[in-house]
This record gives sequence, structure tokens and C-alpha cells, in this order.
Amino acid sequence: MCQSNLFHAFVLVKLKRFQYFLIKVSKNIKNDDKITVGDNMNLENSKTPKTKPKELKKGKRKLWLWIGIIIIVLIAIIALTIILWPKKEDSSSNNDQSRETEDKTEPEQIQKKLTIVDEDSNERPIAIMIDNNVGNTSHQGLQNSYLNYELIVEGGLTRIMAIFKDQDLTSIGPVRSSRHSFLDYALESDCIYVHYGWSPYAQNDIQALNVDNINGLYDSEPFWRTTTLAAPHNVFTSIEKIYAYAQSKSYPITTTNWKLLNYNPESVNLNEPIGQEEVIDEATGKTTKKDITNPELLLANSVSIPYSYYQTRSYTYDASRQVYLRFMNGNPHLDSSTQQQLYYKNIIIEKVVNHILDSEGRQDLDTVGTGTGYYIANGYALPITWTKESRNAKTKYTYSDGKEIEVNDGNTFIQIVPETSTITIE
Repeated sequence: MCQSNLFHAFVLVKLKRFQYFLIKVSKNIKNDDKITVGDNMNLENSKTPKTKPKELKKGKRKLWLWIGIIIIVLIAIIALTIILWPKKEDSSSNNDQSRETEDKTEPEQIQKKLTIVDEDSNERPIAIMIDNNVGNTSHQGLQNSYLNYELIVEGGLTRIMAIFKDQDLTSIGPVRSSRHSFLDYALESDCIYVHYGWSPYAQNDIQALNVDNINGLYDSEPFWRTTTLAAPHNVFTSIEKIYAYAQSKSYPITTTNWKLLNYNPESVNLNEPIGQEEVIDEATGKTTKKDITNPELLLANSVSIPYSYYQTRSYTYDASRQVYLRFMNGNPHLDSSTQQQLYYKNIIIEKVVNHILDSEGRQDLDTVGTGTGYYIANGYALPITWTKESRNAKTKYTYSDGKEIEVNDGNTFIQIVPETSTITIE
């Protein structure tokens, strides 16, 4: 637009100059004629010839010559103006082309975000020890924990540690005492560790490892007892009370070291093809290509995990919801506040070596090192390897090719089972 204005001004200046030049030339020619006529009059008075025809013809020729030159120049300027003058149609066309280009540009895809936790939040997780000796209908809050661990303890029983983040639950429990092996899994997610009592081994390790913990035996403020269950199985707490009490003890309530698993916002399908192979039809002789799935892939519609001869955890796949329903000793595991069966999106089985420590039957688990297990999701299972370099290092779960597993956007139950346990997946 700026260039067209400059060009327009240039043309007008040139036209003004030629107009001035034409006037000047015309005046000069007229003056010449006047002089010639005046001379003729003087000559006439002196009785000399009246006119000089050659001079008159010469002046007229000069006039027409300049007029011709000016006309040619004007025609050239007008022609250039028509050719070079920017057209509105062209500008409109360019705008249309620009719009077409913008329309053809693919819209920026919005990255899908996780729903099980807020990845943009640095809220420090809370790990709460859960009594598992109260049957299958007394727990509260386990549906909302994004991570759960179940380990064997004394007497062939088990205990659960539930980890919460970005939740505001008003009732969680029953809360029970600490066992030292659970610390290894609380530390790897940088949790505030909550329990009601401790074994001698747990007490020693909590102090030695400087674990940020809240123990109901001494820190009673964030806990209460219900009358619907018998002591010592009736202690409950809430997220709000735990964070408030943690702040009173000057514990950090934020962290950037909380993430353990590699979550995928999209669905993780273990039965996806890993390649293709050529198959020859014996009847027709034609060759076709067939998808190949991982040869280690197992169908996982039901899973059975025995911890001892009288304690078994099992799951049944609900294909319509794409989740696993949880059972305790063959009975549906229910939330006492909702009476709904607990369900989980991901199941990780981790086999570890366990030892009896004392006459009470307390267990020690080899949680540091490496071992085998399974990742189970969406109706299928694959063997995995777990690796943990130290007690506070994060456990890595990988497939046989060394690739770290991705888990679905959803809650995960990690079953830490004795190495001798016979797992059934079918």
C-alpha cells in the first residue's frame, strides 16, 4: 500500500513538471512570433519585405515538435500507471489465498491430560498404612488412592499401603501400624508416611532413614476412632487433617519427586501387533500378511495371587468398563461407605524373596535388587522385570526387551508377593 502511494505521488509530480514545461515552451514560441511580427512591421515602415516565411515555419515546426514529444511522454506515463498500479482484485485474491492456506493448516492438537493425578501439581503424596485384618467390607478410601501396595506380614496375613495425591477424602482407614518393608515404597514416591504404631524394625528404620512420618501413638490429633469396628481396627483419618498436622511438624507438603510410573493418557493395549508375517494359503497358494503379537502375551480375564494358604487376592476383568474387580479370599472387596466393589485399571505383580525375622513371624522382604513379575491391563498380561537400586530409589518395571512399561491412566494396585507364590493368570 505504501509503494502504490509513492508511485502515485511520483506520477503527479512528473505531470505537473511537464505541464509547466509545456506552458513555458508555448510562451517562448509566442514570443518568437511576436518578435518576428514586430520586425516585419518595422521593415514595412522602412519599406522592406513584410515577412520572413522561413522563420515562421521554423517556429511552428518547433512548437509541434515539443507538443508531439510531450504527448508521447504522457502516453508512456499513463501506460506505465495502468500496468503498475496495484489492483484491488489482486489484493483480494492474495487475501483469499492467505485464508485458504490458513484453512488448510491443521489445527494444533491438544495433548490429553491425566485424570488419576494432576501432573501439574507438586502436592506431596500421603502414604497411609491400612489394616487388612478386618475382612472385605470395612475399608474406606481405597478406590481413590492412585497407588496401592499389598505385602505379606506376620502370620501369613497382609497389610496395605494406600498412596493419595490431589484428593480431599474425609475418611480413610482403618489405619494400622507400620512394617519396615513398606518404607521402601513410601520413600520412592517421597511420601509423608502415616501409621498408627510400629514394629521395632519399622521404628528403627523410620528414625535411621529420617522418614517424615505421622504416628498415631504420639501424634493423635489427625486421627479418630469409630464405634462401628472394634479396637485396634477402628482408627480413621482424613487428607485435610494429615496435611494440616504435617505442616505443624514443618514437613514439606510439596515435592517434585513424586512420580513413579510412566503413565499414558491413551489406552495401553498389550495385545497390539508388534509386526507382520507372511502366511501362504495351502488351498489357493496365495500369500497374505498376518499381524504378530508378543509371544509372551497372556490372556488375563482372571488373576489369582495367593499370599499364604489362607490369604488369596484375585481379580476379574470387567470388559465393559475395562477395569479389574478386586476380591479378597473369593469375596468382593467393598468400600464400606459406598458398598461398591473396588476396581483397578492396572495391576503389577512383583515377586520378592521373603524371610522370617523373629519368633513373632515378622517378615523381611528383599525389595532391593531385581526380580520378575507381571503387568496386567485391559484383559492381557505380559511378564516384566523389576529393578530397585536402593531403599529410596524408584522401582523400574521393564519388559523382556528392556523397555519401561507404560501404565493406563487409572489407579494401580501393586501386589508384592512371595517369590514362591504360584500366580494364576487365565
